[in-house]
Amino acid sequence: MENQKIFSVLEVNRYLKDMIEGEPQLQDLWIRGEISNFTHHSRGHMYFTLKDRDSVLKAVMFAGSNRYLKFIPKNGTKVIARGSISIYEPGGQYQILVKELQPDGIGSLYLAFEQLKEKLQLEGLFAAERKRVLPSYPKIVGVVTSPTGAAIRDIVTTIRRRYPATKILLVPVLVQGDQAPLSISQAIELLNRYGAIDVMIVGRGGGSIEELWAFNDERVARSIFTSRIPIISAVGHETDFTIADFVADVRAATPTAAAELAVPHIGELRQKLRWLNDRLHATISRRVTLHRDQLKRVQKSLIYRHPRALLQSSNQKLDSLVDRLRANLHQFARERRLTSTQLNQRLLLSNPTRLIATYRERLTHYHGRLHKQTNQVIRDKRSQMVYTMAKLDGLSPLKIMGRGYSLVYKEDKLIKSIAQLDPGDGVKVELMDGTIDCSIWAIEERKNYGK
Repeated sequence: MENQKIFSVLEVNRYLKDMIEGEPQLQDLWIRGEISNFTHHSRGHMYFTLKDRDSVLKAVMFAGSNRYLKFIPKNGTKVIARGSISIYEPGGQYQILVKELQPDGIGSLYLAFEQLKEKLQLEGLFAAERKRVLPSYPKIVGVVTSPTGAAIRDIVTTIRRRYPATKILLVPVLVQGDQAPLSISQAIELLNRYGAIDVMIVGRGGGSIEELWAFNDERVARSIFTSRIPIISAVGHETDFTIADFVADVRAATPTAAAELAVPHIGELRQKLRWLNDRLHATISRRVTLHRDQLKRVQKSLIYRHPRALLQSSNQKLDSLVDRLRANLHQFARERRLTSTQLNQRLLLSNPTRLIATYRERLTHYHGRLHKQTNQVIRDKRSQMVYTMAKLDGLSPLKIMGRGYSLVYKEDKLIKSIAQLDPGDGVKVELMDGTIDCSIWAIEERKNYGK
Protein backbone atom coordinates (compact mmCIF):
# COMPACT_ATOMS: atom_id res chain seq x y z
CA MET A 1 0.00 0.00 0.00
CA GLU A 2 2.95 2.26 0.66
CA ASN A 3 4.20 1.94 -2.94
CA GLN A 4 0.70 1.97 -4.51
CA LYS A 5 -0.17 5.19 -6.44
CA ILE A 6 -3.42 6.78 -5.25
CA PHE A 7 -5.45 8.83 -7.78
CA SER A 8 -7.85 11.62 -7.11
CA VAL A 9 -11.37 11.52 -8.58
CA LEU A 10 -10.49 14.41 -10.88
CA GLU A 11 -7.41 12.54 -12.16
CA VAL A 12 -9.47 9.46 -12.95
CA ASN A 13 -12.14 11.49 -14.79
CA ARG A 14 -9.48 13.45 -16.66
CA TYR A 15 -7.70 10.22 -17.65
CA LEU A 16 -10.92 8.72 -18.97
CA LYS A 17 -11.73 11.99 -20.75
CA ASP A 18 -8.37 11.93 -22.51
CA MET A 19 -8.87 8.27 -23.49
CA ILE A 20 -12.37 8.87 -24.89
CA GLU A 21 -11.50 12.09 -26.68
CA GLY A 22 -8.45 10.38 -28.15
CA GLU A 23 -10.57 7.67 -29.73
CA PRO A 24 -11.30 8.78 -33.36
CA GLN A 25 -14.46 6.70 -33.68
CA LEU A 26 -16.03 8.59 -30.74
CA GLN A 27 -15.19 12.05 -32.04
CA ASP A 28 -17.40 12.15 -35.13
CA LEU A 29 -20.34 9.79 -34.90
CA TRP A 30 -24.07 9.84 -35.64
CA ILE A 31 -26.54 8.63 -33.03
CA ARG A 32 -30.25 7.96 -33.44
CA GLY A 33 -32.52 8.45 -30.42
CA GLU A 34 -35.52 10.14 -28.87
CA ILE A 35 -35.20 13.46 -26.99
CA SER A 36 -36.27 13.57 -23.33
CA ASN A 37 -35.63 15.91 -20.37
CA PHE A 38 -35.11 18.77 -22.82
CA THR A 39 -33.99 22.10 -21.30
CA HIS A 40 -33.20 25.28 -23.24
CA HIS A 41 -30.99 27.30 -20.91
CA SER A 42 -31.30 31.10 -20.71
CA ARG A 43 -27.75 31.38 -22.06
CA GLY A 44 -28.80 29.53 -25.21
CA HIS A 45 -27.36 26.08 -24.52
CA MET A 46 -29.58 22.99 -24.91
CA TYR A 47 -29.41 20.07 -22.47
CA PHE A 48 -31.29 16.82 -23.11
CA THR A 49 -31.13 13.04 -23.04
CA LEU A 50 -31.03 10.75 -26.07
CA LYS A 51 -32.76 7.46 -25.37
CA ASP A 52 -33.87 4.33 -27.11
CA ARG A 53 -35.65 1.28 -25.82
CA ASP A 54 -32.60 -0.06 -23.93
CA SER A 55 -30.41 2.85 -22.85
CA VAL A 56 -29.93 6.61 -22.40
CA LEU A 57 -27.15 9.08 -23.18
CA LYS A 58 -26.69 12.60 -21.83
CA ALA A 59 -26.34 15.28 -24.52
CA VAL A 60 -25.53 18.98 -24.70
CA MET A 61 -25.72 21.30 -27.71
CA PHE A 62 -24.09 24.66 -27.11
CA ALA A 63 -25.54 27.93 -28.41
CA GLY A 64 -22.86 28.24 -31.09
CA SER A 65 -24.16 25.04 -32.69
CA ASN A 66 -27.92 25.19 -32.09
CA ARG A 67 -28.33 28.69 -33.55
CA TYR A 68 -28.46 27.10 -37.03
CA LEU A 69 -31.23 24.64 -36.17
CA LYS A 70 -34.20 24.92 -38.51
CA PHE A 71 -36.61 23.30 -36.01
CA ILE A 72 -37.27 23.48 -32.27
CA PRO A 73 -36.36 20.28 -30.39
CA LYS A 74 -39.04 18.93 -28.07
CA ASN A 75 -39.45 15.98 -25.74
CA GLY A 76 -40.47 12.94 -27.75
CA THR A 77 -38.90 14.14 -31.02
CA LYS A 78 -36.92 11.40 -32.74
CA VAL A 79 -33.65 12.79 -34.03
CA ILE A 80 -30.28 11.92 -35.49
CA ALA A 81 -27.45 13.69 -33.68
CA ARG A 82 -23.88 14.19 -34.88
CA GLY A 83 -21.18 14.92 -32.36
CA SER A 84 -18.36 13.65 -30.15
CA ILE A 85 -18.30 11.73 -26.87
CA SER A 86 -16.73 13.48 -23.91
CA ILE A 87 -16.69 13.35 -20.12
CA TYR A 88 -17.98 16.20 -17.94
CA GLU A 89 -15.28 16.14 -15.27
CA PRO A 90 -17.19 17.84 -12.38
CA GLY A 91 -20.12 15.45 -12.77
CA GLY A 92 -18.12 12.36 -13.69
CA GLN A 93 -20.50 11.39 -16.49
CA TYR A 94 -19.92 10.92 -20.17
CA GLN A 95 -22.04 12.74 -22.73
CA ILE A 96 -22.25 13.61 -26.38
CA LEU A 97 -21.40 17.13 -27.50
CA VAL A 98 -23.92 17.61 -30.32
CA LYS A 99 -22.81 19.69 -33.30
CA GLU A 100 -25.66 18.85 -35.70
CA LEU A 101 -29.23 17.73 -35.07
CA GLN A 102 -31.97 16.79 -37.51
CA PRO A 103 -35.34 15.06 -37.25
CA ASP A 104 -35.37 11.35 -37.90
CA GLY A 105 -37.90 10.36 -40.57
CA ILE A 106 -38.97 13.94 -41.57
CA GLY A 107 -37.07 16.77 -43.20
CA SER A 108 -35.88 19.42 -40.77
CA LEU A 109 -37.03 22.21 -43.10
CA TYR A 110 -40.55 20.81 -43.27
CA LEU A 111 -40.68 20.40 -39.48
CA ALA A 112 -39.44 23.97 -38.99
CA PHE A 113 -42.06 25.18 -41.47
CA GLU A 114 -44.88 23.47 -39.55
CA GLN A 115 -43.63 24.71 -36.18
CA LEU A 116 -43.37 28.34 -37.34
CA LYS A 117 -46.73 28.13 -39.08
CA GLU A 118 -48.41 26.91 -35.89
CA LYS A 119 -46.70 29.60 -33.78
CA LEU A 120 -47.65 32.51 -36.06
CA GLN A 121 -51.19 31.22 -36.49
CA LEU A 122 -51.68 31.21 -32.71
CA GLU A 123 -50.41 34.80 -32.59
CA GLY A 124 -53.05 35.87 -35.14
CA LEU A 125 -50.74 36.71 -38.06
CA PHE A 126 -52.93 34.70 -40.45
CA ALA A 127 -56.28 36.14 -39.25
CA ALA A 128 -58.62 36.91 -42.16
CA GLU A 129 -60.14 39.98 -40.45
CA ARG A 130 -56.81 41.87 -40.53
CA LYS A 131 -56.22 41.38 -44.26
CA ARG A 132 -56.72 44.55 -46.33
CA VAL A 133 -58.47 45.12 -49.65
CA LEU A 134 -56.19 45.91 -52.59
CA PRO A 135 -56.56 49.36 -54.20
CA SER A 136 -58.54 49.39 -57.45
CA TYR A 137 -56.33 51.79 -59.43
CA PRO A 138 -52.79 51.89 -57.95
CA LYS A 139 -50.47 54.65 -59.13
CA ILE A 140 -47.25 53.00 -57.91
CA VAL A 141 -46.64 49.26 -57.40
CA GLY A 142 -43.66 48.32 -55.22
CA VAL A 143 -41.90 45.06 -56.10
CA VAL A 144 -39.57 43.19 -53.73
CA THR A 145 -37.74 40.46 -55.64
CA SER A 146 -34.51 39.59 -57.41
CA PRO A 147 -33.65 42.05 -60.22
CA THR A 148 -32.35 39.25 -62.46
CA GLY A 149 -34.94 36.52 -62.07
CA ALA A 150 -37.86 35.59 -64.28
CA ALA A 151 -40.30 36.90 -61.65
CA ILE A 152 -39.51 40.58 -62.22
CA ARG A 153 -39.75 40.17 -66.01
CA ASP A 154 -43.16 38.51 -65.70
CA ILE A 155 -44.40 41.22 -63.28
CA VAL A 156 -43.18 44.16 -65.40
CA THR A 157 -44.50 42.64 -68.65
CA THR A 158 -47.92 41.93 -67.16
CA ILE A 159 -48.33 45.37 -65.56
CA ARG A 160 -47.18 47.19 -68.73
CA ARG A 161 -49.63 45.18 -70.79
CA ARG A 162 -52.59 45.48 -68.42
CA TYR A 163 -52.26 49.01 -67.00
CA PRO A 164 -49.47 51.15 -68.48
CA ALA A 165 -50.39 54.15 -66.29
CA THR A 166 -48.98 52.42 -63.22
CA LYS A 167 -45.38 53.05 -62.19
CA ILE A 168 -43.22 50.19 -60.92
CA LEU A 169 -40.70 50.70 -58.11
CA LEU A 170 -38.32 47.74 -57.75
CA VAL A 171 -36.30 47.12 -54.59
CA PRO A 172 -33.75 44.44 -55.54
CA VAL A 173 -33.16 41.79 -52.88
CA LEU A 174 -31.58 38.40 -52.35
CA VAL A 175 -34.26 35.71 -52.61
CA GLN A 176 -32.28 32.71 -51.33
CA GLY A 177 -29.41 32.06 -48.99
CA ASP A 178 -28.70 32.99 -45.37
CA GLN A 179 -28.78 36.75 -46.05
CA ALA A 180 -32.06 36.68 -48.01
CA PRO A 181 -34.56 37.00 -45.07
CA LEU A 182 -32.85 40.15 -43.77
CA SER A 183 -32.67 41.59 -47.29
CA ILE A 184 -36.39 41.00 -47.92
CA SER A 185 -37.44 42.38 -44.51
CA GLN A 186 -35.41 45.55 -44.98
CA ALA A 187 -36.89 46.09 -48.46
CA ILE A 188 -40.47 45.84 -47.11
CA GLU A 189 -39.66 48.33 -44.34
CA LEU A 190 -37.97 50.65 -46.88
CA LEU A 191 -41.08 50.79 -49.09
CA ASN A 192 -43.22 51.50 -46.03
CA ARG A 193 -40.99 54.42 -45.09
CA TYR A 194 -41.12 55.71 -48.67
CA GLY A 195 -44.87 56.07 -48.25
CA ALA A 196 -46.03 56.62 -51.86
CA ILE A 197 -46.60 52.94 -52.65
CA ASP A 198 -50.21 51.81 -53.16
CA VAL A 199 -49.63 48.05 -53.23
CA MET A 200 -46.59 45.79 -52.89
CA ILE A 201 -45.64 42.48 -54.58
CA VAL A 202 -43.19 40.31 -52.62
CA GLY A 203 -41.94 37.10 -54.19
CA ARG A 204 -39.78 35.12 -56.55
CA GLY A 205 -39.99 32.29 -59.06
CA GLY A 206 -40.40 28.64 -58.18
CA GLY A 207 -37.82 26.32 -56.69
CA SER A 208 -37.15 23.68 -54.07
CA ILE A 209 -38.10 24.15 -50.43
CA GLU A 210 -34.51 25.11 -49.69
CA GLU A 211 -34.54 27.76 -52.44
CA LEU A 212 -37.86 29.18 -51.22
CA TRP A 213 -36.86 29.03 -47.56
CA ALA A 214 -36.23 32.78 -47.17
CA PHE A 215 -40.01 33.31 -47.47
CA ASN A 216 -40.55 30.89 -44.57
CA ASP A 217 -38.43 33.03 -42.26
CA GLU A 218 -40.07 34.59 -39.19
CA ARG A 219 -38.47 38.00 -39.87
CA VAL A 220 -40.06 38.18 -43.32
CA ALA A 221 -43.44 37.09 -41.90
CA ARG A 222 -43.42 39.79 -39.23
CA SER A 223 -42.33 42.48 -41.73
CA ILE A 224 -45.30 41.57 -43.93
CA PHE A 225 -47.62 41.59 -40.91
CA THR A 226 -46.54 45.08 -39.76
CA SER A 227 -46.57 46.60 -43.25
CA ARG A 228 -48.99 49.50 -43.72
CA ILE A 229 -49.06 48.80 -47.48
CA PRO A 230 -51.23 45.91 -48.72
CA ILE A 231 -48.96 43.04 -49.82
CA ILE A 232 -49.45 40.38 -52.49
CA SER A 233 -47.24 37.34 -51.99
CA ALA A 234 -45.98 35.72 -55.20
CA VAL A 235 -43.62 32.92 -54.19
CA GLY A 236 -42.94 29.92 -56.41
CA HIS A 237 -45.44 28.15 -58.59
CA GLU A 238 -49.10 27.36 -58.06
CA THR A 239 -48.47 24.35 -55.80
CA ASP A 240 -45.92 26.09 -53.56
CA PHE A 241 -47.02 27.56 -50.23
CA THR A 242 -44.83 29.57 -47.85
CA ILE A 243 -45.33 31.35 -44.54
CA ALA A 244 -45.33 34.64 -46.47
CA ASP A 245 -48.40 33.43 -48.40
CA PHE A 246 -50.35 32.94 -45.16
CA VAL A 247 -49.42 36.35 -43.70
CA ALA A 248 -49.85 38.44 -46.86
CA ASP A 249 -53.13 40.23 -47.58
CA VAL A 250 -53.52 38.30 -50.87
CA ARG A 251 -51.71 35.19 -52.10
CA ALA A 252 -51.00 34.88 -55.82
CA ALA A 253 -50.18 31.54 -57.39
CA THR A 254 -47.38 33.01 -59.52
CA PRO A 255 -45.64 36.38 -60.03
CA THR A 256 -47.69 36.86 -63.19
CA ALA A 257 -50.90 36.26 -61.24
CA ALA A 258 -49.71 38.76 -58.61
CA ALA A 259 -49.30 41.45 -61.29
CA GLU A 260 -52.79 40.67 -62.58
CA LEU A 261 -54.20 41.08 -59.06
CA ALA A 262 -52.29 44.31 -58.46
CA VAL A 263 -53.60 46.32 -61.44
CA PRO A 264 -56.80 46.37 -63.52
CA HIS A 265 -56.86 45.51 -67.23
CA ILE A 266 -56.99 48.62 -69.41
CA GLY A 267 -59.03 46.77 -72.03
CA GLU A 268 -61.63 45.86 -69.45
CA LEU A 269 -61.65 49.48 -68.22
CA ARG A 270 -62.19 50.74 -71.78
CA GLN A 271 -65.02 48.28 -72.25
CA LYS A 272 -66.55 49.37 -68.92
CA LEU A 273 -66.22 53.04 -69.94
CA ARG A 274 -67.98 52.33 -73.25
CA TRP A 275 -70.74 50.56 -71.38
CA LEU A 276 -71.06 53.46 -68.91
CA ASN A 277 -71.03 55.94 -71.81
CA ASP A 278 -73.85 54.02 -73.52
CA ARG A 279 -75.83 53.99 -70.29
CA LEU A 280 -75.25 57.73 -69.84
CA HIS A 281 -76.46 58.51 -73.38
CA ALA A 282 -79.51 56.29 -72.93
CA THR A 283 -80.36 57.94 -69.60
CA ILE A 284 -79.95 61.46 -71.03
CA SER A 285 -82.08 60.54 -74.06
CA ARG A 286 -84.86 59.19 -71.84
CA ARG A 287 -84.82 62.30 -69.67
CA VAL A 288 -84.89 64.65 -72.71
CA THR A 289 -87.84 62.72 -74.14
CA LEU A 290 -89.63 62.81 -70.78
CA HIS A 291 -89.18 66.55 -70.35
CA ARG A 292 -90.18 67.22 -73.98
CA ASP A 293 -93.42 65.31 -73.39
CA GLN A 294 -94.05 67.27 -70.21
CA LEU A 295 -93.47 70.54 -72.07
CA LYS A 296 -95.94 69.55 -74.77
CA ARG A 297 -98.58 68.73 -72.16
CA VAL A 298 -98.05 72.09 -70.48
CA GLN A 299 -98.29 73.90 -73.80
CA LYS A 300 -101.61 72.20 -74.52
CA SER A 301 -103.03 72.92 -71.07
CA LEU A 302 -105.66 75.62 -70.36
CA ILE A 303 -103.26 77.43 -68.06
CA TYR A 304 -100.69 77.91 -70.77
CA ARG A 305 -103.23 78.98 -73.43
CA HIS A 306 -105.42 81.24 -71.17
CA PRO A 307 -103.28 82.59 -68.29
CA ARG A 308 -105.85 85.36 -67.57
CA ALA A 309 -108.42 82.70 -66.66
CA LEU A 310 -105.92 81.29 -64.14
CA LEU A 311 -105.40 84.81 -62.69
CA GLN A 312 -109.16 85.42 -62.40
CA SER A 313 -109.67 82.10 -60.70
CA SER A 314 -106.87 82.92 -58.27
CA ASN A 315 -108.43 86.33 -57.53
CA GLN A 316 -111.77 84.71 -56.73
CA LYS A 317 -110.07 82.24 -54.46
CA LEU A 318 -108.18 85.06 -52.73
CA ASP A 319 -111.46 87.01 -52.16
CA SER A 320 -113.03 83.92 -50.65
CA LEU A 321 -110.08 83.43 -48.34
CA VAL A 322 -110.17 87.10 -47.26
CA ASP A 323 -113.89 86.81 -46.40
CA ARG A 324 -113.26 83.66 -44.40
CA LEU A 325 -110.40 85.35 -42.60
CA ARG A 326 -112.52 88.34 -41.63
CA ALA A 327 -115.34 86.12 -40.39
CA ASN A 328 -112.90 84.08 -38.35
CA LEU A 329 -111.39 87.25 -36.89
CA HIS A 330 -114.84 88.55 -35.80
CA GLN A 331 -115.71 85.18 -34.29
CA PHE A 332 -112.38 85.08 -32.51
CA ALA A 333 -112.90 88.60 -31.13
CA ARG A 334 -116.39 87.70 -29.80
CA GLU A 335 -115.03 84.59 -28.11
CA ARG A 336 -112.19 86.59 -26.54
CA ARG A 337 -114.65 89.22 -25.21
CA LEU A 338 -116.88 86.54 -23.72
CA THR A 339 -113.92 84.90 -22.09
CA SER A 340 -112.77 88.24 -20.69
CA THR A 341 -116.22 88.90 -19.18
CA GLN A 342 -116.27 85.48 -17.52
CA LEU A 343 -112.81 86.02 -16.12
CA ASN A 344 -113.78 89.43 -14.69
CA GLN A 345 -116.79 87.87 -12.94
CA ARG A 346 -114.62 85.14 -11.50
CA LEU A 347 -112.11 87.74 -10.39
CA LEU A 348 -114.80 89.75 -8.59
CA LEU A 349 -115.98 86.62 -6.82
CA SER A 350 -112.41 85.92 -5.86
CA ASN A 351 -111.73 89.49 -4.56
CA PRO A 352 -109.53 89.19 -1.44
CA THR A 353 -111.41 91.96 0.44
CA ARG A 354 -114.72 90.14 0.09
CA LEU A 355 -113.15 86.85 0.96
CA ILE A 356 -111.56 88.33 4.11
CA ALA A 357 -114.91 89.77 5.29
CA THR A 358 -116.70 86.52 4.64
CA TYR A 359 -114.06 84.47 6.49
CA ARG A 360 -114.06 87.00 9.39
CA GLU A 361 -117.85 86.54 9.80
CA ARG A 362 -117.42 82.78 9.76
CA LEU A 363 -114.60 83.02 12.32
CA THR A 364 -116.75 85.15 14.71
CA HIS A 365 -119.63 82.69 14.38
CA TYR A 366 -117.41 79.67 15.04
CA HIS A 367 -115.68 81.44 17.97
CA GLY A 368 -119.11 82.10 19.68
CA ARG A 369 -120.16 78.49 19.15
CA LEU A 370 -116.84 77.22 20.50
CA HIS A 371 -117.06 79.44 23.64
CA LYS A 372 -120.63 78.33 24.33
CA GLN A 373 -119.88 74.65 23.85
CA THR A 374 -116.72 74.92 25.97
CA ASN A 375 -118.66 76.41 28.92
CA GLN A 376 -121.31 73.71 28.60
CA VAL A 377 -118.62 70.98 28.62
CA ILE A 378 -117.00 72.54 31.72
CA ARG A 379 -120.36 72.63 33.54
CA ASP A 380 -121.12 69.02 32.63
CA LYS A 381 -117.65 67.86 33.75
CA ARG A 382 -117.92 69.83 37.04
CA SER A 383 -121.31 68.21 37.85
CA GLN A 384 -119.94 64.77 36.99
CA MET A 385 -116.91 65.39 39.24
CA VAL A 386 -119.08 66.43 42.23
CA TYR A 387 -121.17 63.31 41.80
CA THR A 388 -118.12 61.07 41.54
CA MET A 389 -116.47 62.66 44.62
CA ALA A 390 -119.63 62.06 46.64
CA LYS A 391 -119.59 58.39 45.62
CA LEU A 392 -115.90 58.09 46.46
CA ASP A 393 -116.44 59.73 49.82
CA GLY A 394 -119.23 57.28 50.60
CA LEU A 395 -116.92 54.38 49.71
CA SER A 396 -113.90 55.73 51.64
CA PRO A 397 -112.45 53.32 54.25
CA LEU A 398 -112.19 56.25 56.67
CA LYS A 399 -115.99 56.69 56.53
CA ILE A 400 -116.41 53.00 57.26
CA MET A 401 -113.96 53.12 60.17
CA GLY A 402 -115.78 56.16 61.49
CA ARG A 403 -118.79 53.90 61.99
CA GLY A 404 -116.71 51.55 64.28
CA TYR A 405 -115.01 49.32 61.72
CA SER A 406 -111.25 48.61 61.50
CA LEU A 407 -108.73 47.03 59.09
CA VAL A 408 -106.41 44.14 60.09
CA TYR A 409 -103.03 43.67 58.37
CA LYS A 410 -100.46 40.91 58.60
CA GLU A 411 -97.13 41.81 57.07
CA ASP A 412 -98.83 44.61 55.09
CA LYS A 413 -101.45 42.23 53.68
CA LEU A 414 -105.13 42.94 54.43
CA ILE A 415 -106.69 40.04 56.39
CA LYS A 416 -110.05 38.97 55.01
CA SER A 417 -110.39 35.47 56.65
CA ILE A 418 -109.28 33.66 59.77
CA ALA A 419 -107.67 31.14 57.47
CA GLN A 420 -104.90 33.67 56.91
CA LEU A 421 -103.99 33.72 60.66
CA ASP A 422 -102.52 31.38 63.24
CA PRO A 423 -102.33 31.73 67.06
CA GLY A 424 -99.23 33.69 67.99
CA ASP A 425 -99.21 35.75 64.78
CA GLY A 426 -98.58 39.45 65.07
CA VAL A 427 -101.09 41.73 63.37
CA LYS A 428 -101.62 45.45 62.93
CA VAL A 429 -105.10 46.91 63.42
CA GLU A 430 -105.89 50.16 61.54
CA LEU A 431 -108.47 52.31 63.40
CA MET A 432 -109.98 55.71 62.61
CA ASP A 433 -107.47 57.61 64.64
CA GLY A 434 -104.43 55.28 64.79
CA THR A 435 -102.82 51.86 64.61
CA ILE A 436 -102.66 48.99 67.20
CA ASP A 437 -100.04 46.20 67.17
CA CYS A 438 -101.68 42.96 68.48
CA SER A 439 -100.83 39.30 68.97
CA ILE A 440 -103.35 36.49 68.23
CA TRP A 441 -104.10 34.35 71.28
CA ALA A 442 -106.89 32.26 69.90
CA ILE A 443 -109.02 31.88 66.80
CA GLU A 444 -112.70 30.99 66.84
CA GLU A 445 -114.50 30.11 63.62
CA ARG A 446 -118.08 31.48 63.23
CA LYS A 447 -120.57 28.71 62.69
CA ASN A 448 -122.81 28.71 59.61
CA TYR A 449 -120.95 31.70 58.09
CA GLY A 450 -122.05 32.45 54.59
CA LYS A 451 -125.24 30.31 54.67
